Amino acid sequence: MRILVANLGSTSLKCQLFSADAEELDAIGRANRERVTDHRQAILAVLEEFKAEGHIKDPSEITAVGFKTVLGRNLSGCVAADERCLEALDAAATLAPAHNPPYAAGIRLFQKLLPNATLVALFETAFYQWIPEAARQYAVPRAWREAGVVRYGFHGASHKFIAERSAEILGREDIAERVRGLYHGGADAASASDRPLRVVSCHLGGSSSVTGILNGVAIGTSMGLSPQSGLPQNNRVGDLDSMAIPYVMKTLGLDLAEVERQLTKESGLLGLSGVSNDVRDIQQAADGGNADARLAIDHLIGQIRHWIGALAFSMGGLDALVFTAGIGENDAQVRGAVASGLESFGLLLDPARNNAKDRNERRLSTDDSPVQIWVIPANEEAVVARETYRFLQRA
Repeated sequence: MRILVANLGSTSLKCQLFSADAEELDAIGRANRERVTDHRQAILAVLEEFKAEGHIKDPSEITAVGFKTVLGRNLSGCVAADERCLEALDAAATLAPAHNPPYAAGIRLFQKLLPNATLVALFETAFYQWIPEAARQYAVPRAWREAGVVRYGFHGASHKFIAERSAEILGREDIAERVRGLYHGGADAASASDRPLRVVSCHLGGSSSVTGILNGVAIGTSMGLSPQSGLPQNNRVGDLDSMAIPYVMKTLGLDLAEVERQLTKESGLLGLSGVSNDVRDIQQAADGGNADARLAIDHLIGQIRHWIGALAFSMGGLDALVFTAGIGENDAQVRGAVASGLESFGLLLDPARNNAKDRNERRLSTDDSPVQIWVIPANEEAVVARETYRFLQRA
């Protein structure tokens, strides 16, 4: 048995090949528009690469293909990537235009190229299926809610990895075991406990979100209806007062298509800084005295702290604060600014640990800090592989 995890972008394909039980990564293959012209050629190129390197003798050895799908209309969880899944992806493409079409196209291609493989979709929204209803809903008319205008949440594979790994680190194997079975046996893990485990996971990268995790289950998250919301993204706006759209349409004479383009292409950290959508470039400009760049960094940090505080308050406290993804794992300045001045809340950051040039999993808080602070590099592909394996075991 071999499991292939396919990460599909609009112009790229990254595949990881896992061993039978999904615990060992055997190979990584990549293809982009510089090598191939479409997804079909990309898939064939990666499969041929695996053959040439001796990882497989024939593509028929691949038992299953797992996909980190983003958003489906009326569908979530870890499910078969079949016609029902494709219909759900197509129906939600308006909300995730950069993600859903490539995944739908990729699934259809794998159906043809690997007809005997089981195709499995792990939706990014899956981790948020058990969020309390009051936290899921927007204050909009019932017809809107019934049409699907609710808070879905994203980066689910990343935050689920943090939920499981943080429980292991903090000595709560009971919670870690619940997280492992979450998508295949339902969740009761958020029920009252004499020993609650309260974690806030900060997935900070080109796309960012903050999620509160109580006893292994998400209770709230910064992203909502679409990946457009929550924290300021690299070039996407994040949270915005809904009245801003009709206001700028009237005041600036913009049509809806242009408003949408600016909110998804020219906003976020790029819109605030006027410099770049990359935090490294923005930080350099801010350190050089660029006021707009400093504004962008300060706004990002303020929003991260806002969501950490809101989610910790919702859980009645905090046992661990975790940073993950590109910025979370590598940017000591951002982490330091987020965690600074919180000693009275039990977060005691160790500057030496925070500033250490170390890309591995590590504790950032002092040994006597009541709330632990960690960097945990998330492995989203491993999560997809494991859930695909569990899906096969359940089938």
